[in-house]
This record gives sequence, structure tokens and C-alpha cells, in this order.
Amino acid sequence: MSGKDRCQVAIAGAGPVGTVMATLLAQAGVSVILLEAGQDCAQDLRASTFHPPTLEMLDQIGITSMLLEKGLKAPVYQWRDRGSGETIEFDLGELSDVTRYPFRIQCEQYHLSRALASGLDNCSNADVRFGTRLLSFEQDDSGVDMAVETMVGIERIRADYLIGADGANSIVRKWLGIEFDGFTYPERFLTLSTETDLAQHLPNLSLVNYVSDPQEWLVLLKVPSVWRVLVPVNGSVDEADLTSDANKNAIFDRLTGDGASVVTHHRTLYRVHQRVAKSFREGRVMLVGDAAHLNNPLGGFGMNSGVHDAFNLFEKMLPVLKGQAPMDLNLSLYERQRREVTHSFTQAQTKQNMAFISGGVGSAHDARRREFLAIKENDEHRRAYLMRQAMFQSLEDAALIR
Repeated sequence: MSGKDRCQVAIAGAGPVGTVMATLLAQAGVSVILLEAGQDCAQDLRASTFHPPTLEMLDQIGITSMLLEKGLKAPVYQWRDRGSGETIEFDLGELSDVTRYPFRIQCEQYHLSRALASGLDNCSNADVRFGTRLLSFEQDDSGVDMAVETMVGIERIRADYLIGADGANSIVRKWLGIEFDGFTYPERFLTLSTETDLAQHLPNLSLVNYVSDPQEWLVLLKVPSVWRVLVPVNGSVDEADLTSDANKNAIFDRLTGDGASVVTHHRTLYRVHQRVAKSFREGRVMLVGDAAHLNNPLGGFGMNSGVHDAFNLFEKMLPVLKGQAPMDLNLSLYERQRREVTHSFTQAQTKQNMAFISGGVGSAHDARRREFLAIKENDEHRRAYLMRQAMFQSLEDAALIR
């Protein structure tokens, strides 16, 4: 078997989590093969928020400066009552004593994965293989044998470890036979992107806005090139109707008053899941990111929690690779910390965010509004809320799990 087909760690999936994991390992001198079925890092239009602790982590691999340059700095985000126009603002600047990045960066996730994949080309111990799909694998006491498909045939790879960063439909998770427990929301989510400046139509609009309304709630996010509008839609309605000009016009009529004049660049319809794998590890094979857990997008936790998986796993894995720590002890700790925090924080918080923003008619909607006003007006509660939403609390909770 040639040197090209042997590595210490193979990673399936070159999205943001896979490329971060590969970069961490390669920069530490570990030999890595990164497999990606696509011809490039996918231009996923959903994830675009980088939270403060994620920016701190990414600084360790030298990529945060690029995100700061390309992205928009968003210290303030709003919960807006669509009916009354009332805004309840939260300012991450209050956490300047905790972090050197007391803000979100709004930047499309593919900028991260593409920059990291390009950087890996300059690492002699990293091999990025686009157009290469993991087909199957078998593990034994000393490593993992993989069969991968390229345009011209089937190739074999032997690695000491395999990491599945291959998304919601992870072939790694499926071959392991790990259940993906949870549920799928009955609504589908429609994402519309436009260069129309929504701030010209909605007073005092922030770069990140969660708009609560008993009739139609939505999320408004600004990224460098466009405004993105996220709207829940009836999952049983025909896709052509949901992405039609008529529906687009109706949505923007309610935002700008003249939906027909709004030009959209993307109209993407997708289902939203709340699911967690029953295990994040089996032997020498680990799951990270969407392969291990999925949640609704309210709060921007999905990609960020995947990056946190990668940093946690790297911290546990490097001593094992160096022969300085036992495999089962360290990798089991990764599994416990990240899986428990996924349940206790990411899943719980995104469900809570969904419940608040989707509201409900009458008294339920008013009760949630009063709850957020109470958080805003109490210094202690507001700080605790900011620590949760910025994901610092989840990292502190994980560190306590042994």
C-alpha cells in the first residue's frame, strides 16, 4: 500500500467542521486525508453566524482575521414584536470582560471551509481529496480500512482513526448503525436572499433580528452581500408554490410594502430537525458536527457547536496520537462532554428559542414578550442569558463533565 493511501486520521466531509478538524491535526504534525464527495467546499447558504468563543478558537488556527475582514461585526441582536414594532435589544458588548470578540461575525460559512481547504494544500502532511466519496469502512484493533470512490475507480485507505464530519446524512453514522434520535419540525423553512436593504423599510433594524409574531414569524440576517429572510412555511404545500413569485411577493409585501419590486437571488426550501446521535464514538471512529447532532437554526448554534466538537476532539485525540494518553479514556471523554452538552444546551436552547419566536396567539405571545423584557431589565439574568446565547456557558458546562 502506497504512502498516499495511509494516514493517521481520515476525515469524511470538507465542510467547516471537517476542514477545522483537518487543520488542527495538520498543524500539529498529524498526517491527514480529508475526503469530500463534492468538487469543492459546498456553498451552504444557511449557516452564517460565528459566536465569540468560536472566533477565539479559530484564532488558534489563524483564520479569525479573515472572518473579521470578510464578515460583518454584529454586537447587537434584536427580538422584535412584529405587531407593535417594539424591539428588545441584547448587546454582546456587555461580555467584553469575558472575550476579546464581544460580537457575532456574520459571514457565510463556506468562506471558512474554502480558506482552510486552500491552506491545507500547503501542508505536506495533509491530503485534500475532492470528488472522493467514502463508500464503506471496517475497523479493527489498530485502525480503519476504507473504500472510497473517485471518478475513475475504487481506492483503499488505511487510517488509525476515522472522523465523520459528513453532515446530516452521514454515511459514517449509518455504517456504524447509530440511531439518530429526535424529530423533524412539521414546518419547512424557506430562505430568501435579497440585495434590497431591509433596513430602509424597518426602523432601527440590527444585523441579526428574530421577529416574533403570532401570525408569521421570521428571522432577518445581514451577511456581507445580502439580507437573508428565514420564514417557516406549511410543510404540506407544494414546493413550487412555496418558492413562487406570488409567495415571495406576499412575504416581502409584509416587510417592505412592495414585494414585487424585491429581487431575490436564492429561494431555498429545507426541513429542520432536532436530532442527536445515540453515540458520538465507536472504537476508532468519531462523529462531529451535523453527523452527530442537528438543531433548528434559531440562535446560530449548529455550525458553532460543530466547531466546538472539533476543538474538543482534537484536545482529546492529540495526546492519544502521540502515545501520551490511553485511547478509550480520552475519546470517551470527548463523547461524554459533547453529547451531554448537545442535549443539555444546544437542543434545549434551540427548542426554547423556537418556542419564543413562534409565539402563539393572545396571552401566550404576550407572556413570552414579558419574559424577555424581564431578562433585559435584570442585570444578572441578562448576563446569564448573553453567556448562554454566546455559547460560553455550554463550554463551561462541558469542561465540568469528567
